[in-house]
Amino acid sequence: MDWIIKTYDLHKSFGNFEALRGISLEVPAGSIYGFVGPNGAGKTTTMRILTTLTRPSSGQAWVAGHSVLEDRRAVRRAIGYMPDEFGVYEDLRVWEYLDFFAACYDIPENQRKVLVADLLELVDLQHRREEMVDKLSRGMKQRLSLARTLAHDPQVLILDEPASGLDPRARVEIRELLGELANMGKTIFFSSHILADVEDVCSHIGIVEAGELIMQGSIDDLKLELMAHREIIVTVMNHDVAEIVMSLVSGVGQVAAAEIITPKNGRARVRVDFAGNDEELGALSRQLFEGDVLLLGFNEEEKDLEHMFMRVTRGLVT
Repeated sequence: MDWIIKTYDLHKSFGNFEALRGISLEVPAGSIYGFVGPNGAGKTTTMRILTTLTRPSSGQAWVAGHSVLEDRRAVRRAIGYMPDEFGVYEDLRVWEYLDFFAACYDIPENQRKVLVADLLELVDLQHRREEMVDKLSRGMKQRLSLARTLAHDPQVLILDEPASGLDPRARVEIRELLGELANMGKTIFFSSHILADVEDVCSHIGIVEAGELIMQGSIDDLKLELMAHREIIVTVMNHDVAEIVMSLVSGVGQVAAAEIITPKNGRARVRVDFAGNDEELGALSRQLFEGDVLLLGFNEEEKDLEHMFMRVTRGLVT
């Protein structure tokens, strides 16, 4: 199989509230898969089902070939799970904390010393091994919690908002650590609403909204699918001039669509979906100039993940 996490038509209801409405995921083995969506979209509920902590109302899910309904123990052996509110035992030293969890996974005592040292080196906490856990910064506690999930060498890491509440430096450190773990052959499935973090580290994403999977795939493929056209923003003096721009571009063959968007500071902007090359884009600019349109701006928008997410979810939030 080329996937290591798969769900089929997952539904989950809490009373009258339907948290999941038919989620079907496929996470490729060896990928870093970002599960993206606003708070309340269903990310945590999906993860709790994948980690066998919650049973779905209907549907099925598999992790590393094991059913989360029929083979829960095998699923738990295959995963390392870090919830959004990680638990730490603050009366333990850093090394004791990792040693405790290694013991919980039946790792022999004579192997745990080397294992703890290796985990601390991986998350760059070896210089803090004798400190009490409650003395660590939030970012250090997050790295320690991630080290805990690796104690039994799982195939899959399931991380719920691993960068939540961290300062910019700590977020960068977590992203770099996820990249290192992927290079070690781990499959990483993590949720986030911080789109910049997802774009920098992920190979694949799934976008979820109101309990439904809007789309999924590799980031590059989704960008090509959603951003097949270049997006040009034309800024002019006012709405009347924007109407002139609309009439001039509407007959151009490379223009797939155009619309006037919210005026800003008294000015108006026209968004143009353009399917042409650079030479044809230059011709479009020249056509506007020859039409006596005073252009205050003629810019191509960058195709980042945040832009893509807003396009996909536009109009879905009520």
